[in-house]
Amino acid sequence: MIKNIIFDMGGVIFDLSHEEAVRRFGALGVPEPDKWLNASHQEGIFGLLEGGLVTCEEFRRGVSALAGKELSHAQCEYAWKGFIHNLPQRNLDKLLELRARGYKLFLLSNTNPYVTAWAHSSEFSPQGNPMDYYFDALYFSCDLKLMKPSAEIFQIVLDREGLVPEETLFVDDSPRNAAAGEALGLHTMIPVNKEDWTSSIDSYLK
Repeated sequence: MIKNIIFDMGGVIFDLSHEEAVRRFGALGVPEPDKWLNASHQEGIFGLLEGGLVTCEEFRRGVSALAGKELSHAQCEYAWKGFIHNLPQRNLDKLLELRARGYKLFLLSNTNPYVTAWAHSSEFSPQGNPMDYYFDALYFSCDLKLMKPSAEIFQIVLDREGLVPEETLFVDDSPRNAAAGEALGLHTMIPVNKEDWTSSIDSYLK
């Protein structure tokens, strides 16, 4: 029986726009931004930021060097937040419903400090609630210095929260990440970015 649900963030909780993030970094002068930015993972200094291996200031300096001009923290933040296309209210409502039904909810995301600052703030939801209002705990790659699909990052969540894999559903839009979770014994669901998963998830919980 499923008792716990681990959600990915981008492509599940909010709709992703890889194209808008590429456009924004390109507008800042970053050459070939689609070379560095991927819908599911990032390369170069972008990947180092999401892996927690460089600070925001180190990233700012590095991306400034790529662009050939000085970029500000605010410009970097604006460009990263291009990934955040839309946060459907139905998703937030479903999270609250699932918690009311007794499920423990966790978030496990490959992301960076620019996006986590937004997630922790009152800007996250229209109601002014930060993301942790909807979850029992949040786990971000940039904090853990590990990234999906490594088994280690899943194990951290399972161990810290005392979760039994066979009682846990993992929801991620990346087949590669889902396969990693499945290898550890998790049940998996792979919604498509911008798809309404709020009704179909119930069939995975039976």
